[in-house]
Amino acid sequence: MTAPNPTTPAEEERTAAAIPERRPWIPTAWVEALWSRALRWLERRDWDEGATLMVFGAVIGLVTGLTVVGFYRMIDLANLVFIRFPESRLATAAHVFYQPALTAIGLWGAWFVVKRSRIPEGQNVPDVQLAVAKRDGRIRGGPVVARTVASAITLGSGGSAGSEGPVAVLGAAVGSALGKRLHFQPRHLKILVGCGAAAGIAGAFNAPFAGAFFALEEVLGSFSIGAFSPVVIASVVGALTVRPLVGGDAIFHVPSLADAHPARSALLYPILGLVCGMVSALYSRAYLAAPRWAARIGGPEWVKPLIGGAAVGLLVLLTGGVLAGNGHLALPQQLFGEMAWYALLGITLAKIAATVITLGFGGSGGVFTPTLFIGCALGGGLGALGEQVLPGHMVHAAAWAVIGMAGMVAGATRAPLTAMFIVFEMTDDYSFVVPIMIVAVVAYTTARRFAPHGLYDGWLAGRGEHIAHGVDQSVMDSLHVIDALDGDIRPVRPDATLDRLVSAAAATRHGVIAVVEDDGALVGVISHHTLREAIVARGDLATVLVAEDLVEAADPLWPQQTLREALAAMNARGLDALPVVSSRPGGAARFAGLLSRAVVLESYERALTSAV
Repeated sequence: MTAPNPTTPAEEERTAAAIPERRPWIPTAWVEALWSRALRWLERRDWDEGATLMVFGAVIGLVTGLTVVGFYRMIDLANLVFIRFPESRLATAAHVFYQPALTAIGLWGAWFVVKRSRIPEGQNVPDVQLAVAKRDGRIRGGPVVARTVASAITLGSGGSAGSEGPVAVLGAAVGSALGKRLHFQPRHLKILVGCGAAAGIAGAFNAPFAGAFFALEEVLGSFSIGAFSPVVIASVVGALTVRPLVGGDAIFHVPSLADAHPARSALLYPILGLVCGMVSALYSRAYLAAPRWAARIGGPEWVKPLIGGAAVGLLVLLTGGVLAGNGHLALPQQLFGEMAWYALLGITLAKIAATVITLGFGGSGGVFTPTLFIGCALGGGLGALGEQVLPGHMVHAAAWAVIGMAGMVAGATRAPLTAMFIVFEMTDDYSFVVPIMIVAVVAYTTARRFAPHGLYDGWLAGRGEHIAHGVDQSVMDSLHVIDALDGDIRPVRPDATLDRLVSAAAATRHGVIAVVEDDGALVGVISHHTLREAIVARGDLATVLVAEDLVEAADPLWPQQTLREALAAMNARGLDALPVVSSRPGGAARFAGLLSRAVVLESYERALTSAV
């Protein structure tokens, strides 16, 4: 191998001078100076971290709201290119030929953008959940922008997908970019990601409550006080930013339901919840299986989006454009019980098929809006059937259509709170609160019975990730009790006096005291709460109370159990620590130490840090 020719400092300086300097699009020095001034201003205000996060939550809400408007304009442009312009140039009789073809070309275009950009799979809501749980809220902006363009093409060309996923991810990327640029701590960066996602949902649906609860329930998996206020502020600002610029395009047009009287049919709503739960399970299973179905199609990869797009375009054509519309969020008026019940149930199945094909065969977009569409058609169809079968106007089809949306969202996304809030905000009618809650809870429970995963957690599970409430369950499953066991424990004997128990409690950092026989056999544990009660009532009993009188039986843990199983056991028993036993010759168990909730979480954080 030939060694490189050495160069002098003067030659290097001349070479560097010959290369034109690339000026950054945003002057970095200006940004740093502006940020330094902002920090000094904040320091003079002497605000706590909560107030600072609320200020930046508002900034993220404003920026995200503007990006939502920009995304909608991209959808309009794609719809003009793929649908409206050809319609104005071709005869109506030719629609049956060119509309499926144009949707196929649009889906191929979306696939090409993703393929050409060489971005990894993801850039969706589950991927944001993964970033919060495993990557400290760090989201790459380039892949998100590429996926956003692909989503606009998919929606504008007649694909069956939602715009809420792209805008939520776009908002999350805005929050991540701002937090990284300004060097926020990881725990604060996660909150800013949640702020962006909330602002995106709130702007898309004109629903600030739903946006906030979506971010808290699905993205952050936490309703902590530290996250609640900034997320709510961002959600409100995002909705207020989009509303004057987009207007009714971001709002579901729900018909007047003044005469619906939903309380009259309250006993029938569990039936709607059961059906919504079963259909949402079908929808989730089909959505998660679609990539496998697409993989079975032979031929080059670029053929699949053409086949899928043609199939979706044909479905849209057969329904008169009801399945896709113009790519925005308004629901067709016919879904609210204004069609025959069998036609609405047919549209329900057609929408499921169109969405599964669109997103499984190369298209990009969200799943939340199609879920609302499916729930509306399903509820409207069942309501229209009920109007014919049941006497006395007990069922109102439009009311069932609205409440069916909550059932489908709760069952398919496994986010019942978000489902309740978004449908309530769409109706702005308190008489729907109880039916919405009934249907959402019943549908959620039913869906969990018939499908192990929903749309979001199923996507993650298919990739070996298990995220729940902001915790990466795969990490918890890879750690065992023996990895976090505190073996340096001095247990007490069953005949230990109250004074001895007080001394043992003062010497341990755990919330329980282990009681063990001389041969190492576990008797049980005494919680500090039980000990405090004994101290208060000691009086004349001080000389006669012993550990055996206060001990509580506790099912011990074994060293081979996972930390997730151990944490579940602590939650079920309401204890912050549990004893651990190990096997010994003869099959008997010997006390090995204690495992506390705090140590479990510490072990999880260490493992997560090393895995990132």
